[in-house]
Amino acid sequence: MASIAMAASLRTFLRPHRCRLLLRQSRSLSASAAPPGAAAASTVIRRSVVEVLRERGLVEATTSESLGSASASPRELKAYCGFDPTAESLHLGNLLGLVVLSWFRRCGHNAVALVGGATGRVGDPSGKSAERPELNLAAVETNSNAIKSLIGQILDRAPEPSQHSQSGKNLNLEQNEQALVNSGEKMGSFQILDNYDWWKDITLLDFLKEVGRFARVGTMIAKESVKKRLMSEDGMSYTEFTYQLLQGYDFLYMFRNMGVNVQIGGSDQWGNITAGTELIRKILQVEGAHGLTFPLLLKSDGTKFGKTEDGAIWLSPKMLSPYKFYQYFFSVPDIDVIRFMKILTFMSLDEIQELEESMKKPGYVPNTIQRRLAEEVTRFVHGEEGLEEALKATEALRPGAQTQLDSQTIEGIADDVPSCFLPYGQVLKSPLVDLAVSTGLLASKSAVRRLIKQGGLYLNNIRIDSEDKLVEEGDVVDGKVLLLSAGKKNKMVVTSRFISLKASHVPASVDRAQMTTLVGPEISARFVTQNTTIRKR
Repeated sequence: MASIAMAASLRTFLRPHRCRLLLRQSRSLSASAAPPGAAAASTVIRRSVVEVLRERGLVEATTSESLGSASASPRELKAYCGFDPTAESLHLGNLLGLVVLSWFRRCGHNAVALVGGATGRVGDPSGKSAERPELNLAAVETNSNAIKSLIGQILDRAPEPSQHSQSGKNLNLEQNEQALVNSGEKMGSFQILDNYDWWKDITLLDFLKEVGRFARVGTMIAKESVKKRLMSEDGMSYTEFTYQLLQGYDFLYMFRNMGVNVQIGGSDQWGNITAGTELIRKILQVEGAHGLTFPLLLKSDGTKFGKTEDGAIWLSPKMLSPYKFYQYFFSVPDIDVIRFMKILTFMSLDEIQELEESMKKPGYVPNTIQRRLAEEVTRFVHGEEGLEEALKATEALRPGAQTQLDSQTIEGIADDVPSCFLPYGQVLKSPLVDLAVSTGLLASKSAVRRLIKQGGLYLNNIRIDSEDKLVEEGDVVDGKVLLLSAGKKNKMVVTSRFISLKASHVPASVDRAQMTTLVGPEISARFVTQNTTIRKR
């Protein structure tokens, strides 16, 4: 009787709740969807997606070896990855989760991106040395909506198995993808869910009774993420300690109500993932729930890839421009570029190997492979439009480039490179040597003169050959900005504002000296003597 009562209680607790789903067009891989004559082909056993991921360096561990065989069978899997809304954008570390979900789809399985509208209010302690700052409800909701939109855009750009490369020639398809193409079937679907949709209806007593009773404290403490925090000076709050059960219940809920049977995440998520598989086995008393972790995104020196002095590399163009995103990948060291190509792009391994071999040949042009990596990743994250924007800015801002600069292009990178504002009077007729120092581009006039002699100082991409160069009106692009460059990488955007100003609008208190400071001696004199319309900058 007790077991019957428990089963009834569980059915009530695990009841399907109304979920707000952001559904994309379903691309079902059911046998009935196969075209006539494809019956024989549709029985092809695909290579395991786990094997594909492992070959590309995207598997750290799996909860069981059976996941490999399960992912190679004709039956579809449904894999999910969680993303807590701790900011208005995902960052580069989150991109691996979207890439792995896309590989599941490319191999004919279905994907779920779970936004932690509930768990984000608690904070995942995994990989953290201190408790995360608490987010207010408005921030969580704003972040959740922004991340859902971003995830949908990125996952929708995952190339289909039969898609051609940008150069027009057919990609060397992986064996599992070739089987998918031969069967006449297409990519799996994806959904975006929010775990707040079911957590909002669960009381603390429900949770303790139906989930807490199956959790062993000894097992929870043994998790690596918990042990590290317990050993720290600040310890761990009870809120953070329960996070693994919250994430574990997410897996349980989706396994029971939505057929989700695989959870993926970074290697620091192992404890949370196994908490879910254990809950499913104990509460539902069934097998078939799997976990897979991928390595964290690290450089060859062991430091995190995606962290800079300025902060994280964000995926949203609102927080980091496609130009700067592209430039980050363009500057990847040779020692890392091939590995990142394998784990962050959908290029075939054969094509990547060809590029790797080309690096060793005489005549190889430096950064050729970095350029390809930057293009592929930028296209996936920002789309063709974002890539075009990045390429246009990259070419236009290259010192010595023949591309005509316009103010829109320069202003577009003002947030991505050092920039400053100077009154027009300090810019017009100013010696360029002085301007390079006053803007902070270079430390001293002697350093500027030395760079000019070396041919490394540029004004609006035009090399400066004379130490006596003065800034003319035509040097201020569109009357708004100018671009100083010291070599290829160090840039300074100098902006000026101006307002059309008539003599009648100038307060009587503005004397000749003040006017000279605002607009420069030449225009100030013209204004005072001729009483003409001027521009105040």
